[in-house]
Amino acid sequence: MYGAAGALAVVALGWTEWHGVREPEAALAFGMLIAVGEAIRCADGPPALPRRGSAHEQRGEPAPVAAAGALGYALLGNIGGEPTTHGVLQVVTVVVAASLVGMVPRLVLGRPADPGHTARRVLTVAFAATCFQPLHHTGRLSSWFGQGPPLVGYLLALLALTALCDAVLAAAVTRARTGWPYVPLLRDELWALPGVGSAICATGVVMVLAVAVAGLGALPVLSVPLLLIQYAFRRYAGIRATYRQTIASLARSTEIAGYTPAGHARKVAELSRAVGRELGLFEPALTVLEYAALMHDIGQLSLLDPVPAGATEPLPGAEQRRIALLGGAVVRQTGVPAEVAVIVERQADPYRDQPLTARIVRAVNAYTELAAVPAAGVDGPAGTAGAAPLHALERLRLATARDFDPAVVEALARVLSRPVHGRSPLRTHG
Repeated sequence: MYGAAGALAVVALGWTEWHGVREPEAALAFGMLIAVGEAIRCADGPPALPRRGSAHEQRGEPAPVAAAGALGYALLGNIGGEPTTHGVLQVVTVVVAASLVGMVPRLVLGRPADPGHTARRVLTVAFAATCFQPLHHTGRLSSWFGQGPPLVGYLLALLALTALCDAVLAAAVTRARTGWPYVPLLRDELWALPGVGSAICATGVVMVLAVAVAGLGALPVLSVPLLLIQYAFRRYAGIRATYRQTIASLARSTEIAGYTPAGHARKVAELSRAVGRELGLFEPALTVLEYAALMHDIGQLSLLDPVPAGATEPLPGAEQRRIALLGGAVVRQTGVPAEVAVIVERQADPYRDQPLTARIVRAVNAYTELAAVPAAGVDGPAGTAGAAPLHALERLRLATARDFDPAVVEALARVLSRPVHGRSPLRTHG
């Protein structure tokens, strides 16, 4: 994808340099709109969300102004009643140049650029322009659809198809970066389309129609709703980040009190989210799973004496259930969704009686506790910590008759076999 976008950008820039810019006022107006939209996104983004899953999963703040401007320029056929003559390659040139200008604030602030975001935009805008500009220049578009509702329907259908292409590319980029299953990633991208995506597509169509009648002066007015959407998303993202940080701080109370090892809740939350994604859970379910994994040990605060190393798995079943029920009662007082408390309460039940999320938390928690203890005589010298992860997985596999779901254990093994956060892959047996 990077190679295709880069080659297309080079060809477009060369072609535009050789033939010159047509309708320079329109190119400058839409270029400024795209650059400002990207600069706003880069210069004042929402608070960074805590790391989720097995890699940094944050999609980043959308840039609706820039996206609508890019799509609007790709589908621009008339300006104030006069037909345009720019083509697909000039559209790509303007989008590439404006996106690079919009990256300057990110670079100035020391934030890394996201080449995947730019490559996706170049390819999707090129797709939309290819489906519109040749038909417009040859006159086929007006002969087929005229200037009425059929043309609007064509533009909406084309933008919807462009949004689908962008979702496919976004899922492919995430798959290449993380190794997560492609189908759940694509499903999450498609699930998010009706939100900001529908507003971008609708505004892009309105932008094209308004500029065709009123000229370029309509662009600033049409940008106001998208600016409000971007501001609202920023506020929402900030609230979500604060909410997650509050839950993470509450989960650390067991570590501060000395009941669990430092970082245990975070490790369980990260691995649980990765296993949930491996098993195809939707994004809302992954969030609930993450919250429950962060707070799964909070019931230990009711104990008079801490469990050695905070490991609850070796405890008798009755004691595990008592701690889980007390933890669920505490969670219900925090205001998190009720599903979180149910997962915490059910984590000590036999896995056939548990919801899938509770099975994940229990298996990951047991693995984390077992892997923290050096194993003797397993694939290495006695007492080596390197053998502990393999030993922990074997222990979980041997207990799949009652305690752990075999599908969850195998999903955990697949997650652990991938390089995560700089660690080498774990080689598992059979």
